[in-house]
Amino acid sequence: MPVEVETERNGGFRAATGDGPVSGVTARARAAEVRVAFEGLLQIRRLTNTGAGDPAAVPAQWERQRPVRAVALALEASGLAPSATDDAGQRMATGFRVRPGERAGAVHVEWLGPHGSGAAQDEERALTGCAAALERLGWEALLYRGPRRRRFLEVEPAPE
Repeated sequence: MPVEVETERNGGFRAATGDGPVSGVTARARAAEVRVAFEGLLQIRRLTNTGAGDPAAVPAQWERQRPVRAVALALEASGLAPSATDDAGQRMATGFRVRPGERAGAVHVEWLGPHGSGAAQDEERALTGCAAALERLGWEALLYRGPRRRRFLEVEPAPE
């Protein structure tokens, strides 16, 4: 069973959560890495979701145990760009940021960018796109307005 998404500890594929540096590889190479990792994730779904109508449309137990990594991979595989930071933690790129939610198993998705980038004006449209991509893959994503009136998604696996 291909498990590319599991090799993070060994220096292999790392899901982009939007809190790290821009990938050190070309856009084409990164797209290939994401494609292979996502295909591995879909294979995990097919092998483990045997009771589901469409096993590829339901998050696997592997994803439920690692929701931040699974959601980040799903977003990037859907063609959405992650945000990124420099070594000092300053935003360098506009895109999604995925972090653990307040409840166990929930994930918080924001749309962030460098100061003055206009990310706040784009967040509703961008997060609606993120929600649509995640819902196609069996995740429930609810749009909320938080502190300073910034929008975010709260994401969790759809009930089994």
